[in-house]
Amino acid sequence: MAERSSDGPANMPADDINRVPRVTVDFWLIKLMAVTMGETAADYLAVNMGLGLTVTSIIMTAILIGAIVLQFTQRRYVPWVYWLAVVLISVVGTLVTDNLTDNFGVPLLTSTIAFSIALILTFILWKAKEGTLSIHSIFTTRREAFYWLVVLFTFALGTAVGDLISEVFGFGYITTGLIFGAIIAVIAFAHFALRLDGILSFWLAYIFTRPLGASLGDYLSQPSDYGGLGLGTIYTSLMFLAIIAFIVIYMSFNYEPEIEGSPEEPLR
Repeated sequence: MAERSSDGPANMPADDINRVPRVTVDFWLIKLMAVTMGETAADYLAVNMGLGLTVTSIIMTAILIGAIVLQFTQRRYVPWVYWLAVVLISVVGTLVTDNLTDNFGVPLLTSTIAFSIALILTFILWKAKEGTLSIHSIFTTRREAFYWLVVLFTFALGTAVGDLISEVFGFGYITTGLIFGAIIAVIAFAHFALRLDGILSFWLAYIFTRPLGASLGDYLSQPSDYGGLGLGTIYTSLMFLAIIAFIVIYMSFNYEPEIEGSPEEPLR
């Protein structure tokens, strides 16, 4: 295990420093904000700006690729770079599901099943190749590639299952949000009180915060005729973007690097 020098993270060997953030309260808060904004920003670009799903998807995918390349060049956690990638992958994950539903006529139930299978297979391959699914050990490019692929599938899956329950099953945005909020609460209880495995707890919570955020975003932005508050996608997106920017600035000044061999605290 590399020791921290007196000059801080910059002098640590890059291969010894985790490339993703520690799991803290602000991590979960900004993650929820990011997935919520991903839902509303995708709707704003495709519908309100009139770009359409296809053009919006092409533009946002190109921007996401640039952000991911920038993230991979860091070889350590840099808050604004990492969270820029998360926000963009949230938008693209939403657009992937929306394209399948609106442009190709794929039922949301089918998308939910397909993304679930893709996510499970990615986890299996990641575990087989690396021996761990812990986000406290993202020290190599291959592990980081698995990590971002999983994140993409969780966002696409979360959009599909959230829309499936709120729209197809008719539960509405509030009830859907409460359902996933309750699921996350059960996961947290199982982890802290019943000692459910930390890695499993983290990924389950990570998956279910996506449909929770999507439901919250839809509730705030959609017109009252559709069961929302009617704030609109632009104001909802800007509100969450401001919150994200504030938390990222806070993280940038309070960043403690996670070094290889550090204790794992998946749900802190």
